[in-house]
Amino acid sequence: MTTTTDQLRARAADTLWLRLAALGFPLLLPLLMIAPALWNGYPLLQWDTGGYLARWYEGYLVPSRSTVFGLYLHYGESFGFWINLAVQSLATLWLLQLTLRVLSMMQTFRFVAISGLLILSTALPWLASMLLTDIFAGLSILSLFLLVVGGPRTSTLEKISLFVFTAFAAATHSATLGVLLGLCVAGWMMRPFLRARLPFAGLVQASLTIVVGGLMLVSANHVLSGKWAWTPGGYGVAFGRMMQDGIVARFLNDRCPRENFKLCPYRNQLPATADEFLWGNSMFNTLGRFEGMNDEMGTIVVQSLADYPAWQAGAALKAMGQQLLHVATGEGTNGWIPHTRGIIERYIPSQIVPMRAGRQQNWGVDFEYVNWLHVPVALASMLALVGLLAHALARRRLDDLTLLAATVTLALLGNAFICAVISGPHDRYGARMVWVATFVVLMALARRFGDDAKAR
Repeated sequence: MTTTTDQLRARAADTLWLRLAALGFPLLLPLLMIAPALWNGYPLLQWDTGGYLARWYEGYLVPSRSTVFGLYLHYGESFGFWINLAVQSLATLWLLQLTLRVLSMMQTFRFVAISGLLILSTALPWLASMLLTDIFAGLSILSLFLLVVGGPRTSTLEKISLFVFTAFAAATHSATLGVLLGLCVAGWMMRPFLRARLPFAGLVQASLTIVVGGLMLVSANHVLSGKWAWTPGGYGVAFGRMMQDGIVARFLNDRCPRENFKLCPYRNQLPATADEFLWGNSMFNTLGRFEGMNDEMGTIVVQSLADYPAWQAGAALKAMGQQLLHVATGEGTNGWIPHTRGIIERYIPSQIVPMRAGRQQNWGVDFEYVNWLHVPVALASMLALVGLLAHALARRRLDDLTLLAATVTLALLGNAFICAVISGPHDRYGARMVWVATFVVLMALARRFGDDAKAR
């Protein structure tokens, strides 16, 4: 009788611990999602963060720095930007669980397990811990997908939230807007063949987010600068990529004998990389940077496309392929961020002490060991994603998970094309998107080996 009582007490204790764990782990996830920032002692910063922060204070437009994202950061200043990280963490977990729920895969343990694996093995928590647009690039793929396929499986409030989130994400970066626009175009092209899977109303809502995102960006630009204009800088980054590929040097050598470009005297001194030209101590500074060079760079970009089409196409495909392999976490997130530090010290003096105390500012953040795991996981996830699609096509099976896998594959290809062709391959551009592939693969594994498989 005593043994039976002890056994019942032990089982009750085990049940209590399981319930506490089931409750506790989901509550811990928002903190785990921004664990890198908590460990750092301050939100992580990047080379580009200062350019966004400065938009509120400087009141003019600069290349590739969204005023919408600048406003978003500005409203978090009084909270040491921790409110921004809270938004990013909660938005990430919301979209993960909503995706699982819409695909009829939502279970507390599964949600916690998949979220935990993403936190441990991908760039996701580092993106959520950073004051940069990158976290919204991957999340917007999920939110756009859910707008299209969610239908009766999401409430009116959820649809409105998804719409606003997707439009905001589109307004934070031109590359994100470009990827989302490409997905919408692909959706409309495939709708005649996949009517049941791509509802008309869902595609309309998704497409309208691009329009609203664009209006949001132009309106914010007007509020801060007085100009109804798009964020400038497209020619500058494209020019840098072409210079890096040797196209600009060839163009100048061909044209300078008969045409007078500002760069002609420097055509044999061009830096080896776009970053050195645009952001280093190069002749770009001597010639007036974007204000002094934008028209000339635009002319060279347009005319070189016409002069060397085969070279441009080959360079673009090569850069796209390289971009797909550039997936390491942490590019630009180290102690050398003089512009961002300068902006904070000039405009937000209340943040100087906590910012300087962060591990990052003291060169205490090193991604070498992190990427021993992140890079293989990212590359394996992309391969597994292709395998998942091939398996589904072979079986002629198109469910929502396969459609999500196809969406993410197109997004990765579109992101690689836009970023590599315009800016050149960078690890940062790959890392901000590839974690979504890992998420889809984990969902497929959960369905294959979990309760879903047993039920079939």
